[in-house]
Amino acid sequence: MATLHVRDLVRLVETPKEHAATALAELGGIEGVASALNVSLDSGLDNDNATDLAAREKTYGKNYIEPEQPQTILQLMWHAFQDLTIIVLTVAGAISLILAFIPFPKSTKGENTRNLSTGGDTNTAWIEGASIIVAVLIVVFVTAINDYQKEKQFRALNAIKEDEKIKVIRNGVPAEVSKFSLVVGDIVRVDLGDIIPADGLVFDENDLKLDESAMTGESILLKKDRKEKPFLLSGTKVMEGVGKMLVICVGENSQAGIISKLIMGKGKRPTAESSPAVEDNYAAVATPNDKDTPVLADREDEEDDEIVSPLQGKLDRLTLLIGKLGLGTAIFVVVALIVRFSIVTFGIDKNEWSNEYLKDYLNHFILGVTVLVVAIPEGLPLAVTIALAYSVKKMLKDNNLVRHLDACETMGSATTICSDKTGTLTTNRMTVMECYLGQHEFSSAPSLRLQASAATKDILCSSISINSTAEILPPKQVGAQPEHTGNKTECALLQFAADLGVSYADVRKAASICHMLTFSSAKKRMSVVVPLSATRCRIFTKGASEIVLELCTSQLHLDGSTAAFSAAERNALFNEINARRIHDELNVFEGIFANQLYLGISVVQLVLQVLIVQFGSLAFNCVALTGTQWIICLAIGAMSLPMGLFLRCIRLPAFFTICQEAEPVVLVPTVRTKELWIRGFKRLRTQIRVVRAFKRSLSQRKLTHYE
Repeated sequence: MATLHVRDLVRLVETPKEHAATALAELGGIEGVASALNVSLDSGLDNDNATDLAAREKTYGKNYIEPEQPQTILQLMWHAFQDLTIIVLTVAGAISLILAFIPFPKSTKGENTRNLSTGGDTNTAWIEGASIIVAVLIVVFVTAINDYQKEKQFRALNAIKEDEKIKVIRNGVPAEVSKFSLVVGDIVRVDLGDIIPADGLVFDENDLKLDESAMTGESILLKKDRKEKPFLLSGTKVMEGVGKMLVICVGENSQAGIISKLIMGKGKRPTAESSPAVEDNYAAVATPNDKDTPVLADREDEEDDEIVSPLQGKLDRLTLLIGKLGLGTAIFVVVALIVRFSIVTFGIDKNEWSNEYLKDYLNHFILGVTVLVVAIPEGLPLAVTIALAYSVKKMLKDNNLVRHLDACETMGSATTICSDKTGTLTTNRMTVMECYLGQHEFSSAPSLRLQASAATKDILCSSISINSTAEILPPKQVGAQPEHTGNKTECALLQFAADLGVSYADVRKAASICHMLTFSSAKKRMSVVVPLSATRCRIFTKGASEIVLELCTSQLHLDGSTAAFSAAERNALFNEINARRIHDELNVFEGIFANQLYLGISVVQLVLQVLIVQFGSLAFNCVALTGTQWIICLAIGAMSLPMGLFLRCIRLPAFFTICQEAEPVVLVPTVRTKELWIRGFKRLRTQIRVVRAFKRSLSQRKLTHYE
């Protein structure tokens, strides 16, 4: 099927940057690699040929990095056995079980003849020790099974979380496949914000820049092209531009997979036999002696140290407190029984020491251990863990991903959930609400379709179809909506073109793009250059309204004709856009009447102003207004709001502006506080002067009045 082995592709990706172009040229360029992999750069793989896809996955590996092996049941049981209470119970049970099978001599003191076995009967003496051992095994086994199921569930949830849809080209049409279904030879479409899913070679790129800090630690954006820097590494992020990629290494053979294996300790140490030859530009790097190599101590998996929830922390502290009290009580019981037995046996009965009394002392010790075991509620934390794990299972059935058990307790304690506008549940779809064309507004595609000419619709739909990278895929289920992939705004525009009766896929295939300027936050626009003839071309541009309107010199009418786009019409359209933004987002009057406190303060302020002006002439040095003056003041106030909005919308050259906002000042971080304080004091100095002048006028007014 292919003439390139896995190690050849890995060596190709690991080629140093200065030799990348040469190494790729030796294989015939990207076309040569694609031919060796038996794939077409235009149509991609055959999605219907399951045999070919399975053979590629078997030969080159699956695009999946195996995680660390989970702990076995025996390892989890050993981990659960490390509890101090379990160890004490095991030791006590083992001693009791061993002593049950050791024959003790019977006392032959007449009526005091008795059996010295633990249970009082040699046939049942083993039951007590065996019961303790069985109880310990049950607790350890239940804990291990619960931990095993929990780890299994979390691994399944992590697999779901890491899986994502990748945009590929198969059978010549755009499609989406699972990240784990990606194979060597696939053609992947990379766009702004995408994470590269595998190692590959880039082609058909347009201003493609990647952030490779995840692999190399360098935060500088690196530009990629098919000639000088054609390699795209898995795990890197597309920051600018678009392009296509030929997948050549997946899964554990990719650079991210190799690093993951080395971190997990699965990577093979290079040897003299496995080291590549020097003539291949590869050499093994090793320390002179093994003793010079630092040995890292084995550390436990961080996931084993789970976060303890507040309830579990309280229960652990309660268990520790009860355990201390139980330990004190058990010691007191053992000491009291031993002292009492010794006084009665040796002090009152005057019996001589015999080894047969060891069994009695052992019984007293086991009784103390029993008191300790009964006092310690070792099942309480286990019950809480089982309850939280059960909650995780129930929430998983409702499609709620819970990674930590303590999250169930946290959410159960929540009484109020506060969310901003991003907390609104949506379908992640956008729709074109209104279209402005030829000095007319259209709220739906059918109305525009009826009134616009064929030439106008052709230019509009060509601009929408060519100047975008999004795709609309067929629905996965019968009766469902089409799948939108890519930028949601572009998807809404493509759907608008489809409602106009135009297939964007056919328009893209028929058009040839000379150059593409991808969107960026600095430019706030995206442009595509399409040739019309040998000497003419057309540029389709979309972006922010203020940027696009500044570039327009003519406008298209419904009949297909064009007319000059005057400055008056441009300002009118710009003002209309801003006015709609104000009315939609900053409705002043709605806010005034909705806030009763603000409305009340405004009314009181207005009344006080009228009273001060009309009746406070002596105290505030003012003159009462006449009726005509009041009418003029009200008229000026009523006209100030629309006049201010109109003046703010007019775009004037810089030398015409009388008052404008200050340019942003670049401040040195070490003197930022001082600079801001000086600027703030300059603004307050004028206000302080006004207040002082007002106070001086009041003082002079009072002195004149007293005289």
